Amino acid sequence: MLNQVTLVGRLTKAPILRQTVEGKSVLNITLALTRHYKNRNGELEADFVLCTLWHKVAENTSKYCKKGSLIGIVGRIQTRNYENQEGIKVYITEVIAESVRFLGKKPTEYRDPPRFATK
Repeated sequence: MLNQVTLVGRLTKAPILRQTVEGKSVLNITLALTRHYKNRNGELEADFVLCTLWHKVAENTSKYCKKGSLIGIVGRIQTRNYENQEGIKVYITEVIAESVRFLGKKPTEYRDPPRFATK
């Protein structure tokens, strides 16, 4: 079976790096992906995809990217679920990133970001 996805889009907000209880770096981001066709009003629409990045990929992305940064992600689709406070089961589909490529222009306030981050 093959479970691989490649996405290119922009970060919808500034990335905030977190640490798990075990000390692992994790970053949850939303990537805005522009559709390749226009709606009835002649406007381009976007999809917003949840992505989770771990370890060095998470650290480098949080260090060198900001809101609006253009990045490419290669990863896999994963689903999970939990029960909310009202007792309703909530399902989440997200992309677990295996590698990230920084595609936009290098921001002036950052120094020499790596162009490719992997686990």
